[in-house]
Amino acid sequence: MRAAGLGARPSLALLLLLAGARGSTGSAFDPVPPRFNVSLDAAPELRWVPVLRRYDLDFLRAAVARVVEERVPRYIYSVVGKLMGMLERFLPQPFTAEIRSVCEVLNLPLTDCLLINLAYESTAFCTSIVAQDSKGHIFHGRNLDYGFQSILRNLTVDVQFIKNGQIAFTGTTFVGYVGLWTGQSPYKFTISGNERGGGWQWEHVIKGLIYRHSMVSWLIRSTLSESNNFAAAVYKLAKTPLIADVYYIVGGMFPGEGVVITRNRDGPVDIWTLDPSNGAWFRVETNYDHWKPVPEEDDRRTPAIKALNATGKANLSLETLFQVLSVVPVYNNCTIYTTVMSAAYPDKYMTRIRHWG
Repeated sequence: MRAAGLGARPSLALLLLLAGARGSTGSAFDPVPPRFNVSLDAAPELRWVPVLRRYDLDFLRAAVARVVEERVPRYIYSVVGKLMGMLERFLPQPFTAEIRSVCEVLNLPLTDCLLINLAYESTAFCTSIVAQDSKGHIFHGRNLDYGFQSILRNLTVDVQFIKNGQIAFTGTTFVGYVGLWTGQSPYKFTISGNERGGGWQWEHVIKGLIYRHSMVSWLIRSTLSESNNFAAAVYKLAKTPLIADVYYIVGGMFPGEGVVITRNRDGPVDIWTLDPSNGAWFRVETNYDHWKPVPEEDDRRTPAIKALNATGKANLSLETLFQVLSVVPVYNNCTIYTTVMSAAYPDKYMTRIRHWG
């Protein structure tokens, strides 16, 4: 798959790199996830019901139970259960109503459905790339790496959020999870989020919610829904108080519109922009501050940079970016899905569910 008018053959150097990579680079072994429409014109309580009804509810309940059991400390489950009435008043809409609806369909306590959304907020090891080709087109791609591969590969979906009969924005998520880690606002901007800091402490998360700080994936969705352009999206993602540290990677419509925002809970630590006039035509973000060395045991940054340089900006396309994201260990046994996107070509949004081996 390649963007219309933008495709280019991979360079010989990139092909040689890929020859040594295990796994598929976008074939029958990497299926496209189901794509659903979710109407923003419908009441929040009704939006996700048609999606949930397409799945085996017993499987969904078992998935929630396993993730909560393995990711949520018992004392946190007890605390959240006791504070649920208060927390529900502090959580923003439409997310609270949507989560409550998921619980009702699955016949689960609200505590479980809130905690499954919180559990997916932590410890996601990802690679995101924003890059500009030689003609000034912006491309954005990401791998989302997480545990529970056997579950999440079966729950990955692309969602088109519809408002007034039009696609307001598109995102990739998991069934039962109302936030977005990956998304695109057509003809405006694209966003991906990467976990920062090796996970977070649950006590700080609950405190952040009480102070009305945003969950990191909810802010991506809100930004896709509310921001009118790249600059507005960057400002919102940089300034909104969060429950946890994160990296936000944003791509725009026009030359130079690419940035990695390094966030702490209160605001930006660093804004790292594209600088193509000085040779910086791409930015690679994994899960470590870009100004610090990466740990040897988890260096996905260096192989991604080598693959991008082997590709060259003249050969950059959605197809070749997917191939860069398929180089081991950028692509690894924890990779759930790969998405490539470009705000200028919204119909080319593509996700593949990755199957290692």
